[in-house]
Amino acid sequence: MKLISWNVNGLRAVCGKGFADTFTALDADFFCLQETKMQAGQLDLAFPGYQSYWNYADKKGYSGTAVYTKHTPLSVTNGLPADIIASLPDNGWLDMNAEGRVITLEYDSFFLVNVYTPNSQDGLKRLEQRMVWDDAFRLYLKRLDETKPVLACGDMNVAHEEIDIKNPKSNRHNAGFTDEERAKFTVLLNEGFTDTFRHFFPTQRDIYSWWSYRFHAREKNAGWRIDYWLCSARLVPQLQAASIHTDIFGSDHCPVEVVLKD
Repeated sequence: MKLISWNVNGLRAVCGKGFADTFTALDADFFCLQETKMQAGQLDLAFPGYQSYWNYADKKGYSGTAVYTKHTPLSVTNGLPADIIASLPDNGWLDMNAEGRVITLEYDSFFLVNVYTPNSQDGLKRLEQRMVWDDAFRLYLKRLDETKPVLACGDMNVAHEEIDIKNPKSNRHNAGFTDEERAKFTVLLNEGFTDTFRHFFPTQRDIYSWWSYRFHAREKNAGWRIDYWLCSARLVPQLQAASIHTDIFGSDHCPVEVVLKD
């Protein structure tokens, strides 16, 4: 079972950069997208043998997630549960589900969760909201995991350790590499989830999934690893491979992959 996750930074834009060819060549069972930046009806993009599920942001041209799958789910849910959101402090969120950031597909033996985690933004003006989001998302994954194992993927907007970023010292207090965000990710992993790439490559350096468009960052490989496949600890024996497709262009992110035994 092959699964791909990719922040496309605008699906309509990446469709003009060979997306269909990349999609076909990767031939995944599940293809999860983040930052689709579109509304219903703006793009007719179907692939033979795949069903697709979408969660659009209320705001046009912003955020959004989608999943293409060869396997019909038992159920599909958009967003985070209202009771989990209500249990957490209100730090300025008007509606945590208004930005189209989460899609969950349920199958007989696992849940698949696709997420586009909010960025804390310049000046960390959204860091408090991000902390609440991280708590809500962790509680959600733990709830699902109580029923059946979870595969969670997406742009999680955090480089977890110094090994996951080219310039850790100069970026320490920047969005995506704050102590607060990294600590929340550690808590998530410690509560029963595995970073599949690090499972296979615990000390691998210089492999990233996002590069700024500025300063020739990708050319210099001055990147961040902020896109992940996580799995419930009890799925670890089924892991076969994990990879980051740094040779695939079209977005400021590249696709990340995990392969599991059926």
